[in-house]
Amino acid sequence: QLQFVESGGGLVQPGGSLRLSCTASGFTLDYSAVGWFRQAPGKEREGVSCISPNDDSTTYYTDSVKGRFTISRDDSKNTVYLQMHSLKSDDTGVYYCNLGKAWGQGTQVTVSP
Repeated sequence: QLQFVESGGGLVQPGGSLRLSCTASGFTLDYSAVGWFRQAPGKEREGVSCISPNDDSTTYYTDSVKGRFTISRDDSKNTVYLQMHSLKSDDTGVYYCNLGKAWGQGTQVTVSP
């Protein structure tokens, strides 16, 4: 059974950076696209970024994070990363990784002075 564990969240000042990690167990990610989502307080969960399998590694970013976030993958570690720079208060939320019906428990990102 596929399970995800996200990590790397925390409290950061505006303009700061964080790198989130999403490590899978019970399933090999090599041939799968994986996405990052986030949910801010009082708002619906939204898609942030997605990466296709390594033979293509096409990436997608929602407009609000383009140029600031970078998604990558290391299939040898069964892990997908989300590097976040120039963080804004609007980036605050719980970040989840997803593949199909599988979701992790999320990692909290708080951007505040």
